[in-house]
Amino acid sequence: MHNYDDNDIESAGFASGGTEATPLTLVTRDEIDQRVQDASIADKAWLARQNFKANAGEVAWLADGSAMVGWDGRDNIASLGHLPMRLPEGHYAFTHGITDLQAVGWGLGAYQFDRYKKATRAPALLSLADTNDFNAVMDKVCATQLTRNLINTPSQDMAPSHLEAEAHALAERFGAHIEVTVGDELLDRECGAIHAVGRAAADPPRLMDLTWGDAAHPKVTIVGKGVTFDSGGLNIKPGASMRQMKKDMGGAAIAMGLSYLVMAQQLPVRLRLLLPAAENAIAGNAFRPGDILHTHKGLTVEIDNTDAEGRLLLCDALSIATEENPELIVDYATLTGAARVAVGTEIAAMFCNDVALSSAVSAAATEIDDPVWPLPLHDDYTYMLASKVADLVNSPASGFAGASTAALFLRHFIDDDIPWLHFDVMAFNARNRPGRPEGGEAMALRAVYQYLEQRYGDA
Repeated sequence: MHNYDDNDIESAGFASGGTEATPLTLVTRDEIDQRVQDASIADKAWLARQNFKANAGEVAWLADGSAMVGWDGRDNIASLGHLPMRLPEGHYAFTHGITDLQAVGWGLGAYQFDRYKKATRAPALLSLADTNDFNAVMDKVCATQLTRNLINTPSQDMAPSHLEAEAHALAERFGAHIEVTVGDELLDRECGAIHAVGRAAADPPRLMDLTWGDAAHPKVTIVGKGVTFDSGGLNIKPGASMRQMKKDMGGAAIAMGLSYLVMAQQLPVRLRLLLPAAENAIAGNAFRPGDILHTHKGLTVEIDNTDAEGRLLLCDALSIATEENPELIVDYATLTGAARVAVGTEIAAMFCNDVALSSAVSAAATEIDDPVWPLPLHDDYTYMLASKVADLVNSPASGFAGASTAALFLRHFIDDDIPWLHFDVMAFNARNRPGRPEGGEAMALRAVYQYLEQRYGDA
């Protein structure tokens, strides 16, 4: 299903028509001396005047209006990701073929979040060659756009009910089935953890459950943490820590983007998308430190810190995910600051209960330039999750191994024989980079899709 109109194509940074394009030529530093030697007298003068050395990111204009683009020779997102907003508005085409990954980088670099502030300019538009898989490139760019837009939208317009509306729109686009459990209905479904996190908010908590694909195909379930704003609850965050908490639904946004890509590419899997959504607010009925919650799994959880709420949403959703014994469960969450301390803001921390699966996803991530890094599910740290009055505590008193203990908490809700990937992500670019502008980001989305396509694409 590739029903992109001209506006969709141009917003992704690509030319929708046959307008004459300005030629662009990629040049590496190893090639520049020969290029200058072979150039016309006029072009030699132009290149000298611009002091063009073919460093990555440099652009030099030639006498005929074409341009040379410096390139480090690597096939990655960054190689062309700077060009849509650096080149003047207009249509462009490369004189030699570029890879699909480079084309995706161009599209990601064209992204602008203009819902509340008009863009100052349009991106430069690229005409792709026939050698590029246009649909695959567009699907990956649009999946990322969806994710970024969801994360960048402030909580006033991205409460649980808004996230539900987005899930309905996704289901309608691809003919998927969706069911939603809202408010006190969560208690009837034995989702006491999701309910507790969101019960103090004006917009009730909910669980979106989307299914798509042939029931006979391999079952793949994706789960995303959808905390639409995190005040910290009664363990309230400091102001500086609260500032960007609109992005605390980034896990749900990435899960939706990955699901978009799976469905757009018609991957032969039976997809299930579970999105537990809540605002962690403060009111008289907010859950408290010391409370004991009853989860869908049947395990009880003592609350040590109401700011460790994301794992509470996930534990109910993961328990539901295991009930149909899928071949794979993947979850995304902006879960711990500890993960950011460990790997920084630009790498997705990955936990996995299967060594072969972890290796395969790591390799796929490298291929597609979507970095992940495995962190340990160290069994001996489970002692930190012990409670004297419940089966588990949601947040260990110790500040050590915070990302690992959060993952170990979640593992209690996954059957041991089900392969499981857990991503603890920033979901946000803290700085502008080529193809990765500041703001919401779809971390580990393309990495997982690359793995899924390799595993199921020929099924």
